[in-house]
This record gives sequence, structure tokens and C-alpha cells, in this order.
Amino acid sequence: MKSPCCTSALSAKSGWLLDLYPGGEAGLKVWMLTDDDERLCLDLAFPVTIYVVGDFALLRQAWVYLKGWDLILERQRRRDLFSGDLDVLAITIPRPEQVRLLYYDLTEQFPMLDFYDADIPLSLRFAARYKVNPLGRFSVDEQGEISTLDSPWELEPDPVPLRILQLRPNSNPAQRTPTHLEVTAPKRSFRLSLQPAKLFLIGLGAVICKEDPDLILTDYGDTWLFPLLKELSEKYGISLNPNRDEEKDVHTRPGSSYFSYGQVIYRGAQSHLFGRWHIDRKNAMLFSKYGLAGVQEQARVTGLPVQEVARKSPGAGITAMQMLTALQTGVMVPVKKQQAEGRKSLGDLIRADRGGLIYQPIIGTHHNVAQIDFASMYPSIIVGHNISPETGHDPTAPKGLVPQTLQPLLEKRLALKTQLLKLNKQDCRYAELKSRSAALKWLLVVCFGYLGYKNARFGRIEGHEAVTGISRELMMQAKEVAEEMGFRVLHMYVDSLFVQQEGYRKKDDFTPLLNAITAKTDIPILLEGVYRWLVFPPSRRDPRVPVPNRYFGAFLDGEIKARGIAVRRRDTCAFVSETQWKVLEILGQVDDPAEKYDEARQYLQEQVRALRDGSIPPEKLVVMQKLTRELEAYRVSSPAARAGQQLVEAGKEVQPGQMMRFVFTRGKPGVWAQDGDEEFEMRRVDVERYRLLLEREISVLFQEETQNRHSNNWITQPVHQPAFAFYARSLRL
Repeated sequence: MKSPCCTSALSAKSGWLLDLYPGGEAGLKVWMLTDDDERLCLDLAFPVTIYVVGDFALLRQAWVYLKGWDLILERQRRRDLFSGDLDVLAITIPRPEQVRLLYYDLTEQFPMLDFYDADIPLSLRFAARYKVNPLGRFSVDEQGEISTLDSPWELEPDPVPLRILQLRPNSNPAQRTPTHLEVTAPKRSFRLSLQPAKLFLIGLGAVICKEDPDLILTDYGDTWLFPLLKELSEKYGISLNPNRDEEKDVHTRPGSSYFSYGQVIYRGAQSHLFGRWHIDRKNAMLFSKYGLAGVQEQARVTGLPVQEVARKSPGAGITAMQMLTALQTGVMVPVKKQQAEGRKSLGDLIRADRGGLIYQPIIGTHHNVAQIDFASMYPSIIVGHNISPETGHDPTAPKGLVPQTLQPLLEKRLALKTQLLKLNKQDCRYAELKSRSAALKWLLVVCFGYLGYKNARFGRIEGHEAVTGISRELMMQAKEVAEEMGFRVLHMYVDSLFVQQEGYRKKDDFTPLLNAITAKTDIPILLEGVYRWLVFPPSRRDPRVPVPNRYFGAFLDGEIKARGIAVRRRDTCAFVSETQWKVLEILGQVDDPAEKYDEARQYLQEQVRALRDGSIPPEKLVVMQKLTRELEAYRVSSPAARAGQQLVEAGKEVQPGQMMRFVFTRGKPGVWAQDGDEEFEMRRVDVERYRLLLEREISVLFQEETQNRHSNNWITQPVHQPAFAFYARSLRL
């Protein structure tokens, strides 16, 4: 497959920005999907400027050190967000690929200097200069001048006519060796056998050449397929370059473990392409939450390339947006955060860092309950109260960098959510709008945390504390409004209220309350829905104590919503979560869940019989738990650690943060690692353990009956004999 030539001499074209990276004769390769269905590579000059700040004598030494290099050196006045205008050494580098090497050289030679704009992604520099984000529409004239044709904040951007090639092995390579690849192209689907390997390599190369996809969407592409293609290519001496730009090799990044927000996270190896994209659905952080439509939406608004944003956390997206705002407003971006938290006494810390407002819910089953949520409360507070590291929270000050970044994002998300509320769920537009809205929601969710994140370049803990303080006051105002209007407040959780009033059942009944709260707080509040019944279960350890973040219920239309129970946890095996969800669906058919207890009991007994008979498929018994440290660091070998040890013994590498998949078995070692080499034997399943897991998770659904049967006696039960056991025995599980 021959890639289109990169050129700066061309006829006028318009289309979408697909990809860009350093290269070409001029310095920057820009791939454009044109309106007439061409994939065009532009070769553009793109000099990059970084800034250096520090002692004048050191800056003079740096000037002398760089004099004679192919660089432009200037003394300029530039703005630092915290320090104001500064005298800086501006270094303009003619080619983008030289920036990193120059930066590393200078930091080694002059470690006492501070550097700005030295590690900004190239796509953000391009967006700041030309106002064209990834997937943005633009035009280029005969002289190579670029003009933007749209905005990332448009609610209905023109759909990008992408060619997508999907590749998926017929089995998980970590569990057993695949025999063929399932190929889905725009106009055909077929299977490609992996044997003989030489023919497979030639065949896949022919498919990529014929289809010329803009996106190769894979399962296990990062961790299996692309490494396999490289191995086979070297073995047989057959070149297979999946890039559209054949002058480039596949860019690979090794897997790594890192610590973030109190947990260890593992990021698998990555394979990035040039001129087209590669996304591994199994290695893309939140792909399962919002799919390809959400990934494209995040690329549009963050300015990060599609391949990058698919694999990065939403926090990286918010950081990119803040960098882009800084570039557009003439603020320098420091390589390292320079503002430390001020000293506080213990009393100051207790008063300032209290988090969001959380009430203890009223335990039990409640009927005709409305859940009302502030629309993106924390971002709305940041924007409305002008909370930014350089402004504090002074609404009268010029709009800060963080509110400037969030305002268009917040407005677009609210507009999309308003559209969703007006659409029928069967509407063909609903799924894509929901994915796009979810992608923006994740960005808004993390923006508050990044105000207080220790490494956030534009973060400050005082801003983080101010947001939570204001949110607590707003929640109290909302509670007072509701109670003044005769509502009973059952629960409040950060930005949600659960209220009820006799005779109020339909959605329209709660409209006056929503209007009154919005008028009082100046933040939009939306009706999540009205539950025909809603349960706040007690703690398993003490039935007198509620759990703030655990509830489940059925809306008026029968839709189930649950938080904090097994169906919402990743470590629950499919057998337990699917059983719990089915029970919820049975209970959700009526206005009073107690009316369906007998039917639910019958279904549970059938499930337990199926478990004992060995008719539950083994894949539904797989439990996922994360390795939280190196195997050698475990004092007590957890199930995940034992599964990890089996993988090591099978010659496979494990790292902290990886998810271990295993089945509980009788005898030692007590688990069977799904990704190991040992064959699974159904007779080894620890049926009793799975029965107890089911009892534990199902009993929480029978709140009313458990309380009625136990009365006050179950309160006195010791911790080692929890209250849920009574109902489990009554079901004869």
C-alpha cells in the first residue's frame, strides 16, 4: 500500500483533521480526510517556542550555550499564572521533534532554571495556533494556509465518514491461543485463519491495503495482535506495516503500573499508528463507558489525538484543556507545579477539608420517592464562583483559567443532556448522544479533583476546599426549600436529594420544587426520576447503621437503578451479579417489592440447584480482583495473589494493578487462574463458597422481610453471625 505524498503545494481542500505528528521535509505531517473522500497528508512548517525563567546570570549562560545553534533566541515578557509578567528567554525551535532533546539537554546543563511550554502535546499547539482540534473541520488553500470551519463546542458536528476495520481473535489470547481472526470491514465480514502464519501475515496485509481504514479497532491489539505481527514479520522476512504513513514504524509503549488516588493502576502495552488510528477496546480506559462516539467527543474538546485520549484518563483530558486555554490566553504552562499548599493548623484543616455533604439515609423501603440532582454541581460552582488558583473564589475578579476552561464544557454537556431528556430512548440518535454526554460527564467529574491534585499544574488545594464548602451550603439551602414546601428529605448525598410527599407521584408533581431550588441556589437541578419504591439497606455489620452510598429501587416505568451493591462492582462474578439483577427485575414489576418475594425465592432456589448441579458455565463463576502490590510483598496470600502466582509459574508476567481472573476451587491453592495454563475441572468448583457469596449479596434485597422477621432480635446478633444469614436460611439456600 502506497501512502499519499506529503505536500505543501496543493489545490484548495476542506475536510477533517485525522492525525498529526513530527516529520516530513517542513517539520509537521498533518493528515486530512477531505470532503471528496481523500486521505491527504500535508507537509507544514511548524516552529515551536519554549520559555526559560530564572536568575539573569544563568539565563545569560544558557543564551551563550545555545548561540550558534539553529534556533531563534529572544528576550520576551510572558505571563506566569501566579507570578504575573516575567522576563523570559524564548527559544524557537524550527522542527517539533527537536523540542524534547533540547529540553533534556538544557535541564541537564542548567537544572536551576524553570521551563515553560516544553512538554505541551503537539496537537494542542496546533489547536492553539489554528483553532483546529482533532476531528475538527478546516480548509487549506493553495499556499498551505489553514482556516477553521467549525468549533469543538458545536452540538451537532458534521459526522466524520471514517472507514473502520475491526479485528478480533476468536478467544482471549491470555487464556488459550486463538485459531483465527474475525475481520469486520465496512462492506464484508469474514474469518482469517492464523495458520499457516505466513499466509495469515500476507492475508492481513492485503486486507489493510484493500480497505485502507482510518481506524483499526481491535480486541487485544495492543497486547497480542501487533506484537504477533511484528514477530511474524521478522521471522518470515515479510514486511507488514499497518501505518498509513509507511515511512513510520508502529510506535509501541511498554505496560506500566502507577499509583493514583489511593489505588494501583496497570496500563497495558500500547501500539500507536501514524496516518490512521489504532484503538484496542480491551486496553482503552473508559471505552466500555462511552464507546467510539465518546472517544471522538473527548478528542474534539480536549485537543488530544484520538489514539491518546482513548487510552488516557479523563484527568489527562482536563489537563490538556487547561493547557490549551493557557496557550490561547498567553499564559505559560510550567513543566512542574510551582505552588505548594500553605501551612495550616490542625484546626484549619478540619474546618477547611470537610468534603461534600453526606446525610445518613433513612433505612427501609420507601414509596414514590423523587431523586433530584444538581446538574454538574462542582463544575457549576467553579464556573459560577470563579474558583481558580489565581483568583481564589472572587466572582468579581476577571474570569480565571479553570472557569474559562470548564464553562464551554459545562454548557455543552447540559445542552446534550437536555436533548437526551427530550428524546425517546428508541430514537436512533439517543445512543450516540448518550455516549457523547457520558464522555463529557467524565471530564467534568475529574475537574474538581484536579483542583486539589498535588501534581496539577493549575491546581490549588484552597480552591478544592472552597468548592466543597460552597456545595455544602447549597445542599442545605436545597434541603430547607424542600422542607418548607412540605417534602420529607430521606437522604442527601453530595449533589443528590431523595424526597417524598404524600400524594406526589408523577414527574410533573415535583416541577415546582425543582424551580424553587434552582431559583434559590442559582444552579440547575434536574429530576433523575421518580421511584415507585426505593430501598436504603442497613450496614451488614450493624442493622441500625445506614450506608450512604448504597441503595436500589424501581422507577415508575420499571427501570431499575442500583448503587453500592454487587451488580455495580467489578469484583462480582457474573453468576452472582446476574442473579441479583434478575431478582431486582422481579421485584421491580410491582409497586411493593414484598409482593414478589415468593417469586424471587423460587428463582433463587433454581439458581442454587443449577450451581450444585454444575450447570452454571465456568466463565460465569470467574471473579476479578486486582493485584495491589508485588507478589513478594504479600504477607497473607490473597486469592488474587495466589492466582498471580499460578500465572508466574506458567511463565507469564504479572504486575501490580493487573486484574486477576480466577474461579474459587476446593482444596489448595483455593483458586484456578483463568489466564494460566492449567485445564479447568468443573468438579473442583467450591460450590459452598459461591452459595455463601450469593446469600450475602441477595439478602440485601429483602430489606423489609428481613426486618419484619428479625424485629429487634437481629440487632443483638454478634458480628460473626450477620443478620443477612437469617433470610438466607429461610430461602433454604
